[in-house]
Amino acid sequence: MNKITIIGSGNIGLSLAKGLVSKAYCKAEDITLTRRSLRSLSDEAAKGFKVSDNNKVAIYNADVIVLAVLPQQLKSVLEEIAPAVSPEKQIVVSVVSGVTCADVRDKLGNNMQVIRAMPNTAIAIGQSMTCIATDNASDEQLERVTKMFETVGAVVTINEDLMTSATALCACGIAFFLRSIRAASQGGVEIGFHAHDALKMAVQTAKGAADLLLQTRSHPEGEIDKVTSPKGCTIAGLNEMEHNGFSSAFIKGIKLSALKAGGLYND
Repeated sequence: MNKITIIGSGNIGLSLAKGLVSKAYCKAEDITLTRRSLRSLSDEAAKGFKVSDNNKVAIYNADVIVLAVLPQQLKSVLEEIAPAVSPEKQIVVSVVSGVTCADVRDKLGNNMQVIRAMPNTAIAIGQSMTCIATDNASDEQLERVTKMFETVGAVVTINEDLMTSATALCACGIAFFLRSIRAASQGGVEIGFHAHDALKMAVQTAKGAADLLLQTRSHPEGEIDKVTSPKGCTIAGLNEMEHNGFSSAFIKGIKLSALKAGGLYND
């Protein structure tokens, strides 16, 4: 049985639900989506998902409870569902940034098994990079949650103290890579391509670069060396970017996002 309730059906919650169904992990009718306004879930209801605006009722038959609300909303949600959870039957998966397993148990009880997961929005197409961590869940439950997220992308199990770092690199990181693709397409327009052609070319080039590393398991610098010839145009472009702080800005952005992610729950 894989009855799943996703509390907080925003971008990540909906992406997870759609990804699990598209990859045949479960059926739409096995997933309950909650949101304060049911009107915003009308399309999902029409596709067969169960919808609810009552979190306490929505978790009643769930095997897995996914917390996907904003960090600032989590305390009130946990207090709402605390009387209704069943630690012996249910497991809680939190995808909330900056919230520890202990934070969740503080509201739901120390015998509640909690696993943190940090996916990104590519989960909707089965291409997420999801990091998971726990401090008390059984190996069986950890394997169960790992398999759930493996149906919608790649999974890495990490120590919990690295979860805010994972948030910056993977969850925030997808926006960083999207922005770099957008910048590349804008450069393409400036050198003569129509916008739609420039974007297609930038997207496919970025995808090719990522697949090249995934399939060959090579290092980025090794692949860069293959396309940088002496006095060539590639090295000239790379060095100009570096002179203007490309790598430094990227690294600083990741570090700042990690710092921000660590404090969201208590802000």
